Amino acid sequence: MALKLFVAFQCHYFLMRGVSMKKLMAGMILTMLTFLLITGCGQEEVARINLTSIQANTEKIVEQPVSRDPETIYFGFDRRLEIKEDVKMYVPFLRYLESQTGYKFKLHVTPKNRSIVEELGAGVVQIAAVGTVSYLQAHEKYGVELIVRGRCANDGLYQSLIITRPSSDIYNLADLPGHSFAFGARNSTQGNLIARIMLAEAGISLEQFSRYDYLTSHAEVANAVMSGEFDAGAIQDTLGRFLAGRGLVRIVAQSKYYPSSGIAVNANIQPEVIRKIRDALLAFDPQGKERDMLYNWDQSEMPNGFMPTSNEEYSELRRWAEQFGLLK
Repeated sequence: MALKLFVAFQCHYFLMRGVSMKKLMAGMILTMLTFLLITGCGQEEVARINLTSIQANTEKIVEQPVSRDPETIYFGFDRRLEIKEDVKMYVPFLRYLESQTGYKFKLHVTPKNRSIVEELGAGVVQIAAVGTVSYLQAHEKYGVELIVRGRCANDGLYQSLIITRPSSDIYNLADLPGHSFAFGARNSTQGNLIARIMLAEAGISLEQFSRYDYLTSHAEVANAVMSGEFDAGAIQDTLGRFLAGRGLVRIVAQSKYYPSSGIAVNANIQPEVIRKIRDALLAFDPQGKERDMLYNWDQSEMPNGFMPTSNEEYSELRRWAEQFGLLK
């Protein structure tokens, strides 16, 4: 319902201001993808959410007091969707973990003035679904470990794309100097870290752009490029190929494949607890027997479940992140 109202409002707003239908349609595609595929920050704050206090349709988010239950495992996450959609997606998933491990879980939404890295390190949450850069930061600062990574279309691997407008004179990375460039959020793996690797390997420094900036999401980067605000930008592979397939952007370059995001645990969680949770995650079958109990799990970064991982698999990304100052 919220998505329908938001899209309707956007249509009315831009048509009243004389925006062309082509730009309007591009905007509407990005609006829907922002809700359905990408991180949407700027939403209401929630504290801890009691799984038993939410109805099956999860329409109402129930705030819980800050007091902690020592018998409960608190689960956090890097935001990807509109916050209520994130909650609806993770609540059934935590019910699955409860049924498989015998432990009690509560969902925790990180306030805007804090980061999931800080909360995972401090033990505000004991386990979290995190992106690669968040994991690298948490591992470096707090000894956080990744126990599994998500299985996606490329079996736990993803790419970054650099895009431009179809009419642009940018055809390869060598054409980028002298143009403006939009990165994703500073902590974004596909929108910043991997894109920076691509540029560095091509011998391109940030100073060679006419200007550059860090935007809040992949959708914002795509919109900034399509509107002409920036000449080119870095974006995640799924959205980039979706837009390119509809003639809204052109792909300039694509990175090699890198390991995707996963589930991380606080350094102080007991080994036996980790073992039970890891076993449950590896047995998780979102395309099979668990499919009917889940909510929009295909929109997650682990649509096909989880696979084993190790700290060493992220050594190349860690080296680059350190070089770019992302681990400070």
